[in-house]
Amino acid sequence: MSDDRLGRLAKGSLLSRMFGQGRQPLRLVAVPRDHVVGDRTRGDTLLAGRLTFGSEEVLLADMNFGELGGRSKLAREVQGFSWLRDLAASASREKGARLAEAIAGRWLIAHGSRVDEAWAPELWGERILYWTAYAPYILSSRDSGYRSALLNTLARGARHLDSSADKAAPGLPRITAWAGALVASLTVQGAISRLSRSESGLLRALAGAQFEDGGLMSRCPQEQQLLVDRLGLVRAAYFAAKQTQPDALENAAAAALAALHGVTMGDHGFSSWQGGNPGDPTRLAAMVEGCGLRARPLRQARGWGYQRLSALGTIIVVDAAPPPPAKVASTGCASTLAMEMSDGGQRLVVNCGGPGLAPSSLSPELVQALRSTAAHSTLILSDANSTAILPDGSLGKGVTDVEIARSEDNDCSRLESSHDGYVKGFGLVHQRRLSLGNDGKEVRGEDRLIPRGRKKIRESAPFAIRFHLAPGVEPTVTADGMGAILRSTGAPPWNFRCRGAMLQVEESLFIDGRGQIIPTVQLVVVGEISAVGGEIAWQFRRSS
Repeated sequence: MSDDRLGRLAKGSLLSRMFGQGRQPLRLVAVPRDHVVGDRTRGDTLLAGRLTFGSEEVLLADMNFGELGGRSKLAREVQGFSWLRDLAASASREKGARLAEAIAGRWLIAHGSRVDEAWAPELWGERILYWTAYAPYILSSRDSGYRSALLNTLARGARHLDSSADKAAPGLPRITAWAGALVASLTVQGAISRLSRSESGLLRALAGAQFEDGGLMSRCPQEQQLLVDRLGLVRAAYFAAKQTQPDALENAAAAALAALHGVTMGDHGFSSWQGGNPGDPTRLAAMVEGCGLRARPLRQARGWGYQRLSALGTIIVVDAAPPPPAKVASTGCASTLAMEMSDGGQRLVVNCGGPGLAPSSLSPELVQALRSTAAHSTLILSDANSTAILPDGSLGKGVTDVEIARSEDNDCSRLESSHDGYVKGFGLVHQRRLSLGNDGKEVRGEDRLIPRGRKKIRESAPFAIRFHLAPGVEPTVTADGMGAILRSTGAPPWNFRCRGAMLQVEESLFIDGRGQIIPTVQLVVVGEISAVGGEIAWQFRRSS
């Protein structure tokens, strides 16, 4: 791909004619500094003429902005301009600007003069966040027509957000829209009069999407990472403009980071919840390091719903809340009371995961199956999801109430939680008790099915307690069939034992941080339960 070829398409007389050079020139009164280091490999790919996102790729020279639209995941990635961060990690300002300005110019020609899909409020919000933070890469041109076109379009986009930000979908999209409006009011010449309105809009969007403990109501770790990132860029804009950020925004950002830390495992990647996967630990670490915030992991989250137990390198994360409502999460999972576990940097027990927010090559049928209770490390009764997943992908009846009790003493940390997802169908409550020794060497668990309500099982119902094992963890079943030795290269061996049922080893799969399938296995404790209920005990113990 020729930079000169792209440059001819983007700049010169065409933009001058479309947007005019005679308008009063605008300027940025502040340029935020993005301290988050981008992905240099992805930046190198951009310089080579390709933009990759998940399983999809687009050739920059062949990209038609007019036909790209704004609905697909790849289209929204291109038009949000977050890739400027990766380009800056790979290229000098001079080299990167040639490419960035060429692409920005082509975007202006396709979308700058009319309101279309590319003007979706969440896209404008994201675009403003990155256009302002990477102004040196898109405003270094000597072409005054191009510069004027971009700055005037940015200002129009900001004014567009004044009336459209609240029309974005609730949750992260609306937060992103108001974050962009707020940054524009801090950085665009003459826009400071809209600061108070933008602050109120962002705080209102946060109040409607964020639990008091800092987690998003979508309960999606990948979206939570984007939330922290957005608020970090807002914080940088306040600093650049020499304005004081409201305490309410600072507190919301710190709480969001604490919630994010609460779902990370020992390898610094995410635990896999709500259709997500571990993500890229390197990118997560760069975001945490550069966002300007510091917070301890949230251990006991009521709204966010993820309970965290940790001791001397052993980490357990439990989903102790109902699935998220459909209006804020389209890929909610029937994962209540599932757990993940790691020892140092070695994952041991995982959930199967899902494609996350990036495009993937996973089939729709597999993505749907990955949302099921069976794809998570918890108990499943009669192969029925604890919360129904309907044919159209929405969630049906199931878990409505989760009870939680925690305690800690000199010996261990304890978590007792229960859900009502099986009450209507089977007349049974699922209760899971966990304890983690303070030396990090022993995890004791107990799954109980307790009678409740009028519904009764006529004879018996089969159950399975699944522990999906992380890639690289190899189980060897003991001679009595009631236990297994779990060996891996990243941690000492762990011994698993169960009581009250039989142990089987079955095939499983794991979706890695790139959205790809990795074959693995699972421990499955199987048995039958009657209307009077019962309990099954199990234990993980480190050999050394």
